[in-house]
Amino acid sequence: MFISPMLLKSAIGPYSHSDYIFEPKIDGHRLIFSQQSGGTIRLYTRHNNECTQQYPELQIPFAEDVILDGEVACVDPATGVSDFESVMSRFQARKEGKIQQLTATLPAYYAIFDILQYKGQDLRGLPLMRRKEILAGLNLPSRSFGIVPHVEGAGEALFEQIKARGMEGVIGKRMNSLYETGRRSAVWQKVINWTYADIYISGYRKKEFGLLASVPSGTPGRLRPAGIIELGASPVHKSAFKGVASQLVNGEDKEFVYMEPRLRARVRMRNWTKSGMLRSPVFTEFII
Repeated sequence: MFISPMLLKSAIGPYSHSDYIFEPKIDGHRLIFSQQSGGTIRLYTRHNNECTQQYPELQIPFAEDVILDGEVACVDPATGVSDFESVMSRFQARKEGKIQQLTATLPAYYAIFDILQYKGQDLRGLPLMRRKEILAGLNLPSRSFGIVPHVEGAGEALFEQIKARGMEGVIGKRMNSLYETGRRSAVWQKVINWTYADIYISGYRKKEFGLLASVPSGTPGRLRPAGIIELGASPVHKSAFKGVASQLVNGEDKEFVYMEPRLRARVRMRNWTKSGMLRSPVFTEFII
């Protein structure tokens, strides 16, 4: 049984509040774990895409029927930090042989932070801390399952620890919050540990807005592609860019217009990918 998960809003920055708990944000993908009558297990993404076959190590039943909310991740054993690209490799695998290979080399871990149903009872109308109590009483079926820890009130201190470890961020949740299925609610807020980078703009997309980002390649005077910036630019930024870009055009193809890389911008992002690309870049400002 799929339940559409409660979604988060973004906080302006780290904060502390006595009415909130704060959890580390796990860098994986959202996973609804559903075990119904007869011990049948189904795993779903937040968009109701079933992904049961991709995670054999999570197809282990609990003692009672249960529906859980959490994040599936692949953890780097050297750092203890979850790696997004690894879990995406797991999620995208479809052939049985590949799934078995990745299960051995990139084991998945289910980080549970909420319980939505238990023994046939709907728990979404209970306050968060009562749901946490019920969740803490579960016997986890294997070491592939764990419960996300939390602290009360001290969001800023936790964020500093998260930042020092290079983790994704922190989530603040009001202690008395109910579970608002399928809704983005201000009583759950995420604080992202952004990374910042200065890039060169080497072109733009012809249709939907998108700036081509380039960064130094390591060879003096050479740049390499680093991704497309789609978000963050205001109408004022876009207008200013158009006024300058036409003077720097040096080529085009069906999808892009290319420019001399004289304009620079600062972007915020989740991190660098292993291939050296910007992950989820957001335009911040032009560098004058």
